[in-house]
Amino acid sequence: MERARICFVGAGNLATHLSLAFSEHADVVQVYSRTEASAKMLADRLHCAYTTDIQALVNDADLYVCALKDSVLEEVLSQGDFKDKLVIHTAGSMPMSVFAAHAKRYGVIYPMQSFSKSKPVDFKKIPVFVEGSDAETLAYLHGLAEMVSDKVYDADTEVRGKLHIAAVFASNFSNHMYALAYELLKGSELPFEVLLPLIDETAQKVHSLAPKAAQTGPAVRYDTNVINKHLGMLKGDDALVEIYKLISKDIHERG
Repeated sequence: MERARICFVGAGNLATHLSLAFSEHADVVQVYSRTEASAKMLADRLHCAYTTDIQALVNDADLYVCALKDSVLEEVLSQGDFKDKLVIHTAGSMPMSVFAAHAKRYGVIYPMQSFSKSKPVDFKKIPVFVEGSDAETLAYLHGLAEMVSDKVYDADTEVRGKLHIAAVFASNFSNHMYALAYELLKGSELPFEVLLPLIDETAQKVHSLAPKAAQTGPAVRYDTNVINKHLGMLKGDDALVEIYKLISKDIHERG
């Protein structure tokens, strides 16, 4: 495969990591962002041009990567000229058909990971899910994805949607539980870090055990003595009481 010329439409967390990964195997020629600071920051790291005008995108890139919030993707597509370009998005929840009225060739490269600009990632270990508007486009995008990841899968819109929901439960909801635990420890003399060995061990277990088999705690056996004691300690925070009750009940019923 010839070295591709890629234009990034977006300069956020995912765009930053994906563009840097691609830059080792392709030429990232331009970055677009609505804010100049974001566009310039990423462009400086990639040693390429940048713009804040969607009409000023280069015309000769081989691929246009829209790494944008779902809520603004269609707006950006309607403002730009992608008719004769190969354009993709990077979202788990957005259907590929969003491009149908704006481009002839299009697809998806969805890296399933939680990204923060300041935290490096090993992109080779990140699973990447690919979809294309036709067989030729799919093969091309698959080849590009394999440059940056060792784990590339074909996944259509329906499968990707299910995957995204699963990712929300596995990552976003789990992290929210960490945030709640952090708040619960406030006011005690114990730092949040005392929970880290437990968090790490729980995460490590599912590398070798099915999650259901790894589940422990009072909810599995529905130990009402412990559960009622916890609920008493949470009294005064109706939201936490409801969360505790609902999750404990679900763990027990699905166990």
